Amino acid sequence: MRRAVCPGSFDPVTNGHLDIIGRASRLFDEVIIGVLINQSKVGLFTIEERIEMLGEATAQYDNVRVAAFHGLLVDFCRDQGAAVVVKGLRAVSDFDYELQMAQMNIGLSGVETLFMPTNPLYSFLSSSLVKDVVKWGGDASAYLPDPVLDRLISRLKQS
Repeated sequence: MRRAVCPGSFDPVTNGHLDIIGRASRLFDEVIIGVLINQSKVGLFTIEERIEMLGEATAQYDNVRVAAFHGLLVDFCRDQGAAVVVKGLRAVSDFDYELQMAQMNIGLSGVETLFMPTNPLYSFLSSSLVKDVVKWGGDASAYLPDPVLDRLISRLKQS
């Protein structure tokens, strides 16, 4: 079985993330969305909320599942039986960082990295940017699935 991991923090998941996940789901038998648990960063949404939102947003894909992980991505890949990491690249600046990570991952464990250029519609998009837009009353409906947008608006009103 050809299995890949799409890792990230997904705080929250955007349409850019979903574009990469959907495209990966056509290339691999199974895609595991790996939600990073980063103890040093406090997210807007809990890990459980992110997993729930990702599950809802990817329900149309029979071959996609969501799991949380901490520690090294290569260890998560090994535990999941995945030989490939799929990463979306928005710009050259993403490539510089991601190339170093890919080279380290292959050196540590032989896990390959597949870089996918992001859809130009989402080349500027990040979770942080979307949170700022919504925080200041902007319309982010083109960048988030509707249920995620609703949750983000609600969460930011509570802050």
